[in-house]
Amino acid sequence: MSDDKTEKATPKRENEAREKGQVARSTDLNGAVVLLVGLSVLAMLGPRMVAEMKTMMTDGFVLAGHPDAMDSQEDVVSLGGELTRWFVALLAPLAFAIALAAVVANLGQVGVKLTPKALKPDMKRLNPIQGFKNVFGPNALVEGTKSLVKLAVVAGVVAVAVLPRIDEIATTTGMDPQVLLATMGSDVKGIALRAAAVYLLIGAADVFWQKHRHAKSMRMSMQDVKMEHKQEELPPEVRAQMRRRQHEASRGRMMAAVPTADVVIMNPTHFAVALSYDPTRIAPTVVAKGQDLVALRIRDLARESGVHVTENPPLARALHRQVDVGHAIPEELFQAVAEVLAHVYRVSRRHQRTTA
Repeated sequence: MSDDKTEKATPKRENEAREKGQVARSTDLNGAVVLLVGLSVLAMLGPRMVAEMKTMMTDGFVLAGHPDAMDSQEDVVSLGGELTRWFVALLAPLAFAIALAAVVANLGQVGVKLTPKALKPDMKRLNPIQGFKNVFGPNALVEGTKSLVKLAVVAGVVAVAVLPRIDEIATTTGMDPQVLLATMGSDVKGIALRAAAVYLLIGAADVFWQKHRHAKSMRMSMQDVKMEHKQEELPPEVRAQMRRRQHEASRGRMMAAVPTADVVIMNPTHFAVALSYDPTRIAPTVVAKGQDLVALRIRDLARESGVHVTENPPLARALHRQVDVGHAIPEELFQAVAEVLAHVYRVSRRHQRTTA
């Protein structure tokens, strides 16, 4: 149980989690670093970018006044290519700086380590029940509170910078457009940089929260720690043999439970899942499951024991993928499994009446 998990995660447990992509990482810090770097680059390159845009717009208006200069398709294509190259060259330094900032921020938090397992598709992530918990669970409440705090703090920084200058801002009415643009640009730059700096502080605080949360989720029970240490003390060959024996014993217990099942759902030969339903429990339980040869063995045992075998490929795949042996089926599969069990019970009653 979660209450028994009071011990700090061992290095082995942390490495296994890291290989799966489970690390403490703050997206707020990443966003703050990217925002601050982007604003800083804009502050440095902004005047040059504005000047180049002004030149380009001026040239465009001049060209528009001489329509004869664009009297062929080649001229239009050439102008389009030139505009594209200009646009890319104008934004390339900003895009490069933002991309570099994002990479550095991520590497600064989690370091450099390739985790191919994290790239493998996991259908459990599409589980609507788990998704509902993520949206409305305790973690969602914490994240929502963080968002409100961030919004309030940043809004406060902007208010402190703008409100004392309301009268000064009002005097800009009727100002020369170029002077107004320069003045507004300077004010907006200063406010944005201060807001980004505050956001960076929030992101730094979020790093500690994410590490605390990750460490809490990685806690182990004292029994888990003892078992891990015991296995590490054994030679690799002995550990491999123990795992093999445990796997064989587990499969033996699973096969012994097949005759107690109410139904075996097939796919039709690649997957097999044996279900048992106890009216005192909320949902049916998976007592055995297997793939390929194990699936065929489960099917044969079920038929020898008189357990009904039915083919339902989508349901068989879903059960095999989502439910471990000894666990109840998830809520989203209740309806499909209930229909199968109802069919099995109807067939069983007809068979009993026929043989009576």
